[in-house]
Amino acid sequence: MKLATFLLPGAEAPLAGEVRGDAVVAFADGTTVLDRLASGDRSAAGGESYTLAGVTLLAPVPVPRAIFGVGLNYAAHAAETGATPPEAPMIFMKLPSSAAAPNGTVAIPAAAMARLDYEGELAVMIGAGGEVAGYAVADDLSARHLQKREKQWTRAKGFDNSAPYGPWITTADEIADPEALRLQTWVNGELRQDSSTSDLIFGIEAVVAFLRETCTLAPGDLILTGTPSGVGQAMDPPRFLASGDRVRIAIEALGEIEHTIA
Repeated sequence: MKLATFLLPGAEAPLAGEVRGDAVVAFADGTTVLDRLASGDRSAAGGESYTLAGVTLLAPVPVPRAIFGVGLNYAAHAAETGATPPEAPMIFMKLPSSAAAPNGTVAIPAAAMARLDYEGELAVMIGAGGEVAGYAVADDLSARHLQKREKQWTRAKGFDNSAPYGPWITTADEIADPEALRLQTWVNGELRQDSSTSDLIFGIEAVVAFLRETCTLAPGDLILTGTPSGVGQAMDPPRFLASGDRVRIAIEALGEIEHTIA
């Protein structure tokens, strides 16, 4: 099942529903994606059907309770940065206001723009009982100058709109092996990242278990599992994002997101 949050043209209140092919069917009972994650309900939507092309997709859970990130979690990415692979997951936090719609324009605070970098990532969505409920595509936008200058990454990673994700949540039962998915990132049509989640240093269950040692995970919590090699910072010379650049990220079986930096 693919769970989506969307806006109809001219509407102010979002709807939630199930994506079926080129359409999205609204939940007849008015429940949200978060409601479905919390209850584990996978019954058919049953409401009005709309074409995907005619709606605006929003972040599936527009304001997550918590967004966890994992640093240096791909072997090739650690190698390209010259870093020693970590012995345990490197966890950082992004703020609820970091979440952004998967497509359209992403407004970046001016203080984060100087050396702005993309990071295509597999996102994990938590559901009932703190278990993995599904997966999405995400961009862990990062202000590299702040990340280098400040020991804590809150400003470098957790600024407003720094986590566009979606286009929907694909429930876990639809993905046979989330650690064997091709992940690709393009900037202005140029392929920058082309890897597989098989290069993860710490797998999904290991990261979730590590977080559970100190944190209660709740439905709607989002985990960004790390980025593969090919980030702009590691290029020679480095190539950072500028206003007007388009970032497109696709993950096998999960769909793709595309946004313009502003």
